[in-house]
Amino acid sequence: MKRRAIYPGSFDPPTYGHIDIIRRSLQIFDEVVVAIVYNPQKDSFLFTPDERLDMFREELTDAGDRVLYDSFHGLLVDYVDAMQANIIIRGLRAVSDFDFEFQMALMNRRMKPQIETIFLMTGAAHFYTAARLIKEIAALDGNVDGLVPPHVVKRLKEKFAKK
Repeated sequence: MKRRAIYPGSFDPPTYGHIDIIRRSLQIFDEVVVAIVYNPQKDSFLFTPDERLDMFREELTDAGDRVLYDSFHGLLVDYVDAMQANIIIRGLRAVSDFDFEFQMALMNRRMKPQIETIFLMTGAAHFYTAARLIKEIAALDGNVDGLVPPHVVKRLKEKFAKK
């Protein structure tokens, strides 16, 4: 049986920090599902879930079929069950991330005790990278090269040229 883990997030846009977590997760698990979380009634994102998944696909072609791409809304633990997995991967940058993620992991465990959360520290090169900051910089025509893949830089420029 393959060891499958779920890496959920909004990923708006995907960053090199996200890519780093996925690649490192593949050293531990047979398959990683990149799962875009969205709420169609509430969320407003720069990129659609499909656009975000396409950006991951373009960057992770070398991972082949070990990375699966999906989107969902609703409870994460229900999605993890539906995907026949029992591991949630979360990336951490700072203590403030840990406080929030720890609370979420405990609540998820309360709802579904068979599901574990694995925390991976972000690589040092990506410690300060946040999708929110990248969008702010790109919106003001700032340079985000090296923070996101080149094809994501291109898509950011296209999105903000339309606004």
